[in-house]
Parts: sequence; structure tokens; C-alpha cells
Amino acid sequence: MNFFRQLLHRPFFIRLFHWEYWSFNTVYGPIIPIFLVLCARARSFFFFSAANPTIEYGGFLMESKKNIYALLPAGSYPATLSFPAGMAPREAIGAIRRQSFSYPLIAKPDIGARGRGVRKLLNDGDLERYCLECPLDFMVQEMIGHPLEAGIFYCRLPKEDKGRITGIVSKEFLAVTGDGNSTVRQLLSREKRYILQLPNLEKMYGDKLHEVPGRGERLELVSFGNHARGARFIDDSHLADERLVRQIDALCRQVPGFHYGRLDIRFNSWEELKNGEKFSVIELNGAGSEPTHMYDPRHSLFFAWKEIIRHWFLLWRISRQQHKAGIPYMTFSAGRKMFRDNSEFEKKIGAIYV
Repeated sequence: MNFFRQLLHRPFFIRLFHWEYWSFNTVYGPIIPIFLVLCARARSFFFFSAANPTIEYGGFLMESKKNIYALLPAGSYPATLSFPAGMAPREAIGAIRRQSFSYPLIAKPDIGARGRGVRKLLNDGDLERYCLECPLDFMVQEMIGHPLEAGIFYCRLPKEDKGRITGIVSKEFLAVTGDGNSTVRQLLSREKRYILQLPNLEKMYGDKLHEVPGRGERLELVSFGNHARGARFIDDSHLADERLVRQIDALCRQVPGFHYGRLDIRFNSWEELKNGEKFSVIELNGAGSEPTHMYDPRHSLFFAWKEIIRHWFLLWRISRQQHKAGIPYMTFSAGRKMFRDNSEFEKKIGAIYV
């Protein structure tokens, strides 16, 4: 029995028996023909760009976070400073001091990479290392102290007066609670989800993983809700009541040209979020957004396929209405450039971050 338990805790078997860890191509490959049918009906491989015309490539790939934040209402997202690749650490430190930023801070590449390159900065030394390490344009943000994080998927057909919420995912951050005897690494090794994160955590924390936290002491090791970085995703779509829809719709309608995508929000409580109080938009993702509530471990791969296809059809309907109203689809040459640029970006960031 112990042998089989140990076997099932090996990374290979964890991934094999939990589809949520399968590669993008493995999950999406079987249903790509449906997307191609939508392309044929739109007479464009890149119809999705019309859904959010004010976002680069409609927010499908390679969109700049800096440019997206510029579309959001003032005060609805964290205070942010943007820096070019190769920024001198001394200049970056000087800039955050002039803006009166205080640690801890969050640093991340300007172009999203499924959580790769996101770092919590505790001091000037961390910022200096990040400047020297990151080969890309990046940003530094004040860390939002609200305890909860959720991804809320929003869609609005151009002919509709009101948008809708099509999915909500709540996120449990990667954390362990001490028992007074076990090391952090031993505590992590008890949870299959965390075993997959050990290589990343060893790079981040080194010998600190051998420390023994006190009984009841909770250590939050990854302070952002990214599935690829160990967060547990919980489908809370049932929370999309009229009050929440009204607040999210009011917010999204202030973003020029935005009709389809997911907002990742930090907030204090669901009640306050429904009142439009004490929240901050951490990310706004466009046409490339996944309905991440599908990653709830309770859901099957068939459920995930159903949700992906449902959202593809919504994206197609929005894009078609936009196109009929005069919004052009991305040209084939621009689409090829987007994929070439993304391929180069993946190689560059993959050489630095796991």
C-alpha cells in the first residue's frame, strides 16, 4: 500500500491522473476542429481580434499589461510602475522610492506568461535581482492586501444593454500550516498539488524549505492566485447574482471597447465586492482568456471542453457583431506576426523561468 501511495505522489502520475495539469495542446487538441469551424464561419482565422478592438490582438496573445491598465478606470488597479528590459537596479529603486512604494511589492513581465516571472519583492535586494534577471519589459506594483482573489469571466454582446458573468473561480493560494515537527518541504510533499511546485519553490526559498514552522503557523509561499504556481481553483460560478453582475458590468463598461474576457480581482469580502467596495483589478485578460473555473478538481475534462466551447461561441458571436458594425478582423499577416512574436517570447521567458 505504501509503495502505491508513494508511486501516486510522483509528479508523472500526479499529472497523468489529474487532467488539470495536462499540457495546453493535450487539453485543447481534441476540440480545435470546433474552433476552426468558427474561423470558417467568420471567414477569418483571427476573428477574435474584433471582440476587444482597443486591446492588442484583442487580448489573445502578446498584449501589454501596461496598455491594458491604461484602459481601466483610475484607482481600480494597483499603483504600478513600468520599466524597460535591462533597467539599471539603482534607477528602479530610485523610481519606487520617488513614488513612495513600500515593500512587499509584486514584479511581473509586461506580457503575461501564465505566472512565469511573477515575484514577490521584500526589499531592495529582491528588486535589484529582478532587474538583473528579467530579460523583458516588466512592472512593479504595490501588493494588494485584500485576502481574497477571484477570476470573473465577463461577456457582453455589442447589441446587449447589459453584460453577463459566465464563470467565477475562487483561488486558494499555495500555503502550508506547521505542525511543530515537519519541515516546510515535508509539509509540501503531503499535497500532490504542491509536489509539482517543489522545483520552483526550491529556487525561490532554498534552505528555508528545511525550516520547521511552529504548530498552527501558516506560511503563504505564493501570494498570487495562479494555477500554474500551485493555487487551487474553486468553481464559485453560483455566486454570480444580480448585485455582482451589476457591479462587474458597470466596471467593464468603463473599459473602452471591452466585451469579452476575465478579470482577476483581489477583494476583501464578497459582500463588499458586490457593493463595489475594497477591491482591485489585478489583471484584465481578453480574447485568450480561459474559463478558469473549469480547473476546479471536481470537474472532469468533459466539463472543461463544454466550457471552452461555450466561451468560444460567445467570442465568435461578439466578434461577428463587432465586425458587422465595422470593426475589422486582424489581417492574416498580423496574425502570423502575433504567433511568431509569441514563439520568440516563449523561448526567451522559458530560458529564465520554469
